[in-house]
Amino acid sequence: MNNFKCPICASVSNSFYIEVYDDRYGYPGKFKLYKCKSCMHIYLNEKFDNETLTKLYTDYYPRSNFDINKFRPRQEIKGLKSWFKGEHRSAYTYVPQNVRILDVGCGFGETLAYHKSRGCEVYGCEVDQNIERVAKEYGFNVHVGLYDSANYDENFFDFITLDQVIEHVTDPIKILSGISRNLKIGGTAVLSCPNVNGWGARYYKRKWLHWHTPYHLHFFSKKSMRDAARKAGMKVVKVKYAALSDWLYWQWVHILFMPKMSEPSLFWKYMTRKKYSKSQIDALNKIDLRKKYRISDSITRILDFLHLGDNYVFILKKL
Repeated sequence: MNNFKCPICASVSNSFYIEVYDDRYGYPGKFKLYKCKSCMHIYLNEKFDNETLTKLYTDYYPRSNFDINKFRPRQEIKGLKSWFKGEHRSAYTYVPQNVRILDVGCGFGETLAYHKSRGCEVYGCEVDQNIERVAKEYGFNVHVGLYDSANYDENFFDFITLDQVIEHVTDPIKILSGISRNLKIGGTAVLSCPNVNGWGARYYKRKWLHWHTPYHLHFFSKKSMRDAARKAGMKVVKVKYAALSDWLYWQWVHILFMPKMSEPSLFWKYMTRKKYSKSQIDALNKIDLRKKYRISDSITRILDFLHLGDNYVFILKKL
């Protein structure tokens, strides 16, 4: 038992859960995750300042080589095929037309282009400085840096989305309180994040794809998200289970290319077979057959139906 407080409910009933390392991009060191016995929240008990976070994402995430000529807007998700592939796991798919929207953690701005094409007034926020190239080219209104509610007016947005973002922030309560401040009364926040209570984390343990430390700092339960939303002046009105089918495929590949600590994964760092050995290519070809025959799609849909998939979508309303 540890005497530090849970970052969500402030309980001191926290116990060591698991120790992991950056098995994608090779950021050095081991990191301990702890679990709150009160709200079931799992978190990394580390403090990162703004400068460290900016360096972490700019230098280690492989976005600096992005070819701006390959930029494409997100597409509308609809139909049985999209459902089968799990594409409704993305927060942007829950935003209607003709609203004022802020996408926190907008990546390269593909969602901004999508919303703009549907008549929305669009704003973005992204800590990775590589977004500047895209924003300049396409005229997006993007704040480069960490999200700060003071950069936006109160009661301003109809929708705010955080797609695979809330697990990255150092202080979720502060972020959600800021989002509540920036939303209009009755406005909607849509958050997607990994489901640590699903089958994947239980089965793959330390090799679970979504630990992704030290980038992922928080792993929410339904209870911890409800507690966090309440403290921020919002309410969870819906919880959905929707994981991208390709994540299971990537999980299998992730294990194949599992690196030693402080070394980058050949798969995540380079994503090109030119760097792989013959034995790795042979093993990857076998995994590709599972994808070809839609095995990952079928398994993922079953797990989502059982509420055991790898992804939550939380829909919050400002009270």
